Amino acid sequence: MKYFTLQELSDSDTAVRMNIDNEPDKDAVENMRRLIDIVLDPARELFGKPIKVNSGYRSSMLNEIIGGAKHSYHLCGRAADITTGSISANRRLFAILRKLPHKELIWEKGGIWIHVAL
Repeated sequence: MKYFTLQELSDSDTAVRMNIDNEPDKDAVENMRRLIDIVLDPARELFGKPIKVNSGYRSSMLNEIIGGAKHSYHLCGRAADITTGSISANRRLFAILRKLPHKELIWEKGGIWIHVAL
C-alpha cells in the first residue's frame, strides 16, 4: 500500500455525523488491501497525481442510509468511488482503470466520480 490507506477507504463523514459504526471486519480489511494493491495503487502510479476516495467500505447500516445498492461491493470492502477532482482528468483515470483488473467499472453521475470494484 503505497498511496492509499485502509483508514482512507473506511472513513465516512456520514457515519461520523450519524454515529454509525463503520469499522470493517477482517474479511473486508483483506478485500480493501487487495483493492489497493491490485487496482488503486497501480492506477495512482500510472495517473501520476493524487486520487481522492469519496467512498470505500460501507457497513450495511451506512450503505442503507446513503441509498447504496443492496448487494454493493462496498459492503465487503471490494469497491471504491474515486475522483481526480475534474471530469476531464477522470476520463484519463477511467481509461487507466479499464486496463487494470476489475469486476465493475462505472462512470458515475456524468463523470463526477468513478466506481471501481475488484
